[in-house]
Amino acid sequence: MDLPYFYIQESPLQGTQIALNEDTSKHCIQVLRMKQGEALILTDGVGGYFQAIITKEDKRNCIVSIIKAEQTTPPIRNITIAISLLKNANRFEWFLEKATELGIANIIPLICNRTEKQYFRQDRMNNIVVSAMLQSKQTYLPVLSAPVTFDSFLKNNNCKQNFIAHCTEDEKQLLQHYTLENNLAILIGPEGDFTPDEIKEALDKNFLPISLGNTRLRTETAGIVAATLAVNL
Repeated sequence: MDLPYFYIQESPLQGTQIALNEDTSKHCIQVLRMKQGEALILTDGVGGYFQAIITKEDKRNCIVSIIKAEQTTPPIRNITIAISLLKNANRFEWFLEKATELGIANIIPLICNRTEKQYFRQDRMNNIVVSAMLQSKQTYLPVLSAPVTFDSFLKNNNCKQNFIAHCTEDEKQLLQHYTLENNLAILIGPEGDFTPDEIKEALDKNFLPISLGNTRLRTETAGIVAATLAVNL
């Protein structure tokens, strides 16, 4: 049986004791009914993997002792998905969950010319990403940025290889036709697609135009297709 898996923000050393925050303590002691001496796994979201045992069972201030500390190897490919916010927040949250499960390193919510919704609940979105990391038993938490404008992303992007997925009939190739670098970004537009000016601006910045298939995909579906291909190609 898998040990319970939790997220902590600090990176403890083997042999040290740490206090879990109140939410994690409550989940351990009140929800899972764990007892002193029981084992659990912790991760700091930056590769740390810590085996621990409960030394003080307290639903508000559970204390654990770190019995083994390891640093796991990061994924070979560092993938950024820059994707427009969506009018339906549930669909964007679904994308965040699945992209995290796939192992995407960076998720950047975009505000494009045709983006209909610009309200973003950072705390809620962060919690979704953390939960998805734990559910998929990963040790690296995606970096979820605050929303940025399309122009700001292009200005500050420093990925080695860059793609833009759009729906116009211009010449483009399937993503799987490229040999992917280990540091790449993929732009996914809003409902209604990127504007012609946005596409031109990206192409002028040497973004490569790509197709994700023969059918027209919803934004969140396109994001997951792009993420899946980028992870597995």
